[in-house]
Amino acid sequence: MPQRPNVLLITADDMNWDAVGAFGCPVAGTTPNIDRIATEGMRFNHAHVTISVCQPSRNTLLTGRYPHRHRGEGFYHLRQPGIPTLPQELRSAGYRVGILGKVSHSTPYADFKWDTTFGELDMGHGRNPAIYRQRALEFVRGAVQDQQPFFLMANSHDPHRPFYGNDIPYWYQPHQTPVAVPPSRVFKPQEITTPGFLADLPDVRLEIAEYYSSVRRCDDTVGCLLDVLRETGTDQNTLILYLSDNGMAFPFAKTNCYLNSTRTPWIMRWPGHLKPDSVERDHMISGIDLMPTVLDALGLPLPPGMDGRSFLPLLRGEKQAGRDLVFTQFYQTSARRNYPIRCVQSRQFGYLFNPWSNGTRVFKNESQDGRTMAAMDQAAASDPQLAQRVQLFRYRVPEEFYDFGNDPNALHNLINDPAYAGELNNMQATLERWMHDTQDPALEVFRHRQSPQACEDFMRHTADLIGGTS
Repeated sequence: MPQRPNVLLITADDMNWDAVGAFGCPVAGTTPNIDRIATEGMRFNHAHVTISVCQPSRNTLLTGRYPHRHRGEGFYHLRQPGIPTLPQELRSAGYRVGILGKVSHSTPYADFKWDTTFGELDMGHGRNPAIYRQRALEFVRGAVQDQQPFFLMANSHDPHRPFYGNDIPYWYQPHQTPVAVPPSRVFKPQEITTPGFLADLPDVRLEIAEYYSSVRRCDDTVGCLLDVLRETGTDQNTLILYLSDNGMAFPFAKTNCYLNSTRTPWIMRWPGHLKPDSVERDHMISGIDLMPTVLDALGLPLPPGMDGRSFLPLLRGEKQAGRDLVFTQFYQTSARRNYPIRCVQSRQFGYLFNPWSNGTRVFKNESQDGRTMAAMDQAAASDPQLAQRVQLFRYRVPEEFYDFGNDPNALHNLINDPAYAGELNNMQATLERWMHDTQDPALEVFRHRQSPQACEDFMRHTADLIGGTS
C-alpha cells in the first residue's frame, strides 16, 4: 500500500494577503520562495481566515469550527471539551505530528502533546530561518526513517511586530542562542507603496519598509522548509499549504473584519494532484474549511460537528455550490479588550456589525503601538479628512457596508446610501440566518441593533461570557 501523503502546513504571522508577489504585491522581491509554491501549485484569490487575530484564528484552522462553537474566542485554549482537532485526528491515523513556533497559540488544547515541539525561543524568537531548516530536517528525517507519514505545522513569527529594523535589541545578542537574524533583503522607504487604507506619510513608509523586511525573512524561512523536502526526497509526496493567520498589524487590518483583516494568501501545492500555476478565482474559502479539506485529501474520515467543509472539488478544477460568502468575526485583542464584530462578505460587498461601538468606547490594539498611528495622529491635527479617518478607527460606528469590489480599502461607508439599500438588506438578512443557524450568542443584539441599551447589555454579557473588559 502506498504511503499516505505528508502534510506541511506553513503559516505566517500577520502577513497581509497582498504582501505576497503572487497575489500582486506592489513591492517587488518580497516573497520569491512563496511565489515558487504558487507557481508549482494553486492560489486562492478569495480565501479568508475566520477571525483576524492569532490564537483564535489558529484554533479555527485546526478545528473547522467557528470561534463561538469551539469556545476559543480569545487568547486561551478551547473551553469546549472533546472537540476533534486536526493534529489529533492525524496522529490517530498514524501520522507523526510536529510543530515549529507559535506552539501555545497553535495547540487548541493545552494537554495535547506534539511528537516534536520547538517554541519561540528554540527558533531564534521565531525569526531564524536556518533553525527552522535544522529542526524541520530532524523531524522529517525521523519520519522517513520510521516509514511514517508526517504532519508538520511550521509557524513563522514574522512579520509580526516588532518588525526588522525596529526589533527588540536582545534578539540579536550573542548570549541568546539561537538568535534572530537579518532577512536576505532589507527594504527602504523609497521602495514602498503605502497601502490604500493608510496615510502616505514618511514614518508610515518607514514602518511599512520594516514590515516588508520581516515579510522577506518569513519568505527565507519558507525557502528553508522547501529545501528540507527536496533534501529528504519527500517533496513529491507532500501536500503543502501556505497561509497567514490574519492581516498586517496596522490600523484597519488585523483585529478587525475588513477585507484586509481576514483575506489571506492561501496557496496549496500537491504534485500530481494540483495543476501548476493555477488560480481559483470564483469560489470563496474560509479558515473553517482547512481541517475538513486536509482530511478529505488524505482519504481520512471527517469527524462530525465541523462548520467547514472540504473544498477538494476545487483542487480538481470543479465547481462547488455555496461558496459565494464567508462569515468572519472578532471578539478580543491580546490585551483582553472586547470588541465584538460580525461580518459577512461576498466577492463584491461586505457588511459589518459593531455592537461595541457607542461613540465613547475607544478601540485599542497592538497596531497603534508603532510609528504609523503616531504619524497619523500628528498629521490629523492639520488634516480634517485624515482626522475623520483616525476618529473612525478609534470609535467606529455600529454598522458598516462597503463595496469591496470597488473599494477594497474600506474608505467609503455606504450604510446610509439608498442606492445600496437592497444589497444591504440582503446581507443583513444573510448574516442573521447564519447567526441563528450557528447559535451565535450575538443573535439577539443583532436583532435589536438599533437599541443602544441592548448593545450595552450585550457588552456586559460578553465580558461575562469570554472574560476581558467591555
